[in-house]
Amino acid sequence: MANIASAEKKNRQRLRHRERNVFHLTTLRTSVKKVRAAIDAKDKKLASTALFDAVSLIDKAAQKGVIKRQNAARKVSRLTHAVNQLHA
Repeated sequence: MANIASAEKKNRQRLRHRERNVFHLTTLRTSVKKVRAAIDAKDKKLASTALFDAVSLIDKAAQKGVIKRQNAARKVSRLTHAVNQLHA
């Protein structure tokens, strides 16, 4: 356990940041699963709306530093490509 005030503060910050990161990651994963489920069900309308929500959450996670920018870009690109394949 930390005894120095700055170390105690850093530990409190670490816990807050971890809680925030876990929240954003779980909501992001859920939204990606919804898009994938809509794609598997061949539901174009639901896939498009779920993609819109997922892209927003992915971009927010990248902006907050929860995931890296390139990771976010790759996820968005792959999901968009998969949804566009439904329309083709």
